Amino acid sequence: MNESYWLKNVRLEVGYKKENDRVVGTITKLANLFISDGRITEVDYSKDAVTDDLPVIDANGLLLIPSFIEKHVHLDKTYMGEDWRACIPAKGVIERCEIEKNILASILSSTQNRAEALLEILLSYGSTHVRTHVDIYPEVKLQNLEGVRRALDTYSNKVSSEIVAFAQHGLLRPGTVQLIREAVRNGAGIVGAVDPASVDNNIEASLVQLMELAVEGNADIDLHLHDPGHLGTFTMKRLAYLTKQAGWEGRVAVSHAFGLGDVSKEEAIELAQILKDAGISIVTSLPGGRAIPPVNLLTECGVEVAIGNDNIYDSWWPTGNGDVLERAGRLLERYRWTDEVSLAQSLKYITGGITPLDREGNQVWPKPGDTANIILVDASCSAEIIARRSTRKAVFYKGNLVSGSMK
Repeated sequence: MNESYWLKNVRLEVGYKKENDRVVGTITKLANLFISDGRITEVDYSKDAVTDDLPVIDANGLLLIPSFIEKHVHLDKTYMGEDWRACIPAKGVIERCEIEKNILASILSSTQNRAEALLEILLSYGSTHVRTHVDIYPEVKLQNLEGVRRALDTYSNKVSSEIVAFAQHGLLRPGTVQLIREAVRNGAGIVGAVDPASVDNNIEASLVQLMELAVEGNADIDLHLHDPGHLGTFTMKRLAYLTKQAGWEGRVAVSHAFGLGDVSKEEAIELAQILKDAGISIVTSLPGGRAIPPVNLLTECGVEVAIGNDNIYDSWWPTGNGDVLERAGRLLERYRWTDEVSLAQSLKYITGGITPLDREGNQVWPKPGDTANIILVDASCSAEIIARRSTRKAVFYKGNLVSGSMK
């Protein structure tokens, strides 16, 4: 595609419609966007704005929204591209890891090929940024990282990415710390571990080691914490303490954080304030059958919350379609967010905080200078998109069409 072009007849949200001081709908207008060098450089609502000889793409009235951020996925684990197989039952995380290790070692297709198959699916649903966790352990060393890096290099003109060097089998396992260190030197910008209590059997030693690796490698942190109740919340409090001690505020995330959903509201509020003070964000996949962290409470307390798919057809879980919008839609079912504003604002959990309108109905996106990572959707407004999981017709990354069609 040419570097500069007009995207005309784009439907933009411009405000909320109110009756008797109650929001009853979303107001939209057709606009023309000038895209240049991967950015939106002009937003024009006049019908005759497109007057030069540059290429024109007609959006035909489709709604424009920001593209999605997939904040939690495992490109190295997926079976995508392989024949169907269900999960083998396991008694716990350790046995599950052993089963997975043996299965992945026996699969004929490469990590790169399976990762690319999943990336194609993620793109089709609108995700143009991916945070992927990559298992690092002595039996495979950096092989998973190398395969995922090759896949991300292949898709570098379609999706941006972050790589987590992830100690799925235990950070304190002999040989793992040095491998994580090598992974950071070879392209992983984030270090990750899992359940310091129940996997590493030593909360303090595991967290201190994780923080030391992060500071040494100037890397962010993503800790997977499944431990329930007060075991989980205690671990988060210790992580928050170490985060502030190291000056790592704003660079730490906790994925899952199930313990936050197991404690009382008063305890959750107390911990939310601790997390906010330490700049620690929460990433949830909104699984069924678990007490998830209270997304509404965390948001009210100012804690950044993001949604990701987590496992997509692998040794841990046989389902998952790669649609992070479908995950976000689960919020309305959990919290009964059925009104126009709540539905529309929930889009922020999969866009890095961006919504076309703020809660008061002021248009805040798109603006000249914004990166042209966008989706054209067959829907009337953001609220409908979340509620109906509307069809994404075309996905653009830095102004280039990377999935779907404009025909």
